[in-house]
Amino acid sequence: MYPFPLYAVGTDIHRIQYLAIIGSIAMLGFIFELTRKKKVRIQYAILWFFLGSLFLFFSIWRHGLDVAAKAIGIVYPPAALFLLLILGVFAILVQFSVVISKLSEQNTKLIQELGTAMSKINDLTGEKIKDDSPGKTR
Repeated sequence: MYPFPLYAVGTDIHRIQYLAIIGSIAMLGFIFELTRKKKVRIQYAILWFFLGSLFLFFSIWRHGLDVAAKAIGIVYPPAALFLLLILGVFAILVQFSVVISKLSEQNTKLIQELGTAMSKINDLTGEKIKDDSPGKTR
């Protein structure tokens, strides 16, 4: 049926496990370094650390994915990993949406405060302040 024995088809499972462990540690180190250099705030890095730790956990405990998949009723363990990846990306997207919404509200508030301040200055000085903001069309 097969031109070669089945045991020769797969790659060394330990090599894949070692690569997964190294990749997970590299991801955690990368996020730690970004957080240390203040490129990512700690409140946003927590979710990345959690996901990286989860992948490290499943990389070290090879049969953990089988146990987790069986516990939630998934027959094919790599499908459970794919579900985990989708849920992780979804959580990160929700977090980004919350941050963007908060920044948008802060932007609106700052623009309103700037308009109020410019109006008060105009009333006090009696002359109109020239608005040279980059977003202004002429």
